[in-house]
Amino acid sequence: MVPLKDYNPGQRTPYVTYGLIALNIAIFIYELSLPAYGLTDFFHSWALVPDELSTSFTTGVSAPNAEEWVTIFTSQFLHGGFLHVAGNMLYLWIFGNNVEDQMGHGRFLVFYLLCGVLANLAQWFFAMGSEIPSLGASGAIAGVMGAYIFRFPEVRILTLVPLGPFPLPLRIPALFYLGIWFVQQAFYGFASLGAPAMIGMESGGIAYWAHAGGFAIGALLGPLFGLFSQPGPMAAGAETPSAE
Repeated sequence: MVPLKDYNPGQRTPYVTYGLIALNIAIFIYELSLPAYGLTDFFHSWALVPDELSTSFTTGVSAPNAEEWVTIFTSQFLHGGFLHVAGNMLYLWIFGNNVEDQMGHGRFLVFYLLCGVLANLAQWFFAMGSEIPSLGASGAIAGVMGAYIFRFPEVRILTLVPLGPFPLPLRIPALFYLGIWFVQQAFYGFASLGAPAMIGMESGGIAYWAHAGGFAIGALLGPLFGLFSQPGPMAAGAETPSAE
């Protein structure tokens, strides 16, 4: 299922959401300018490598270790391909504006980055010995989605649903759409524990625990960051598409 837009207009311009999208795209364009060997070095320098992070936790405070700890943050802005960055930015475009509208610009930025850091640590916990770089904004965006489902469960999401030979556009409640997404991530996360060579980050695939962890973290932290500080869409009488 692919989301196209939500029916949830906001009250203020989501400058932080737009800025995050622009920054992620700019860094991805820089990645495209690098030769293959340069991109590999770039990922190993700025993406989270679980095995290296695990080693840094056991060798004490030092400059090299500090550099490794920084990757818990910097890895949020790296992507491994066109579909990776396009999919992440689509989700941030659809769901980020309303969460930012509720929290305010400053609190939303801190919330987004914190969700990304904690989501990366959740993935590291389940793959401490992996030498494959973990990267992407998925964990932070999952946190935004976790906050969204907690605040706007009844808002409709226009979604392409693969029914038959052609996908159909359907309006699906956020509770249903995002709920299914979370269950899938949790399921694949558990599956990766039993078959690390086939699914999950160990195969260089998707960091499912970052997704599921980020989603749960976002749902838990959202109220602490002012998630309920503004009227919801029902109170505002919203039934028109949001300006994404």
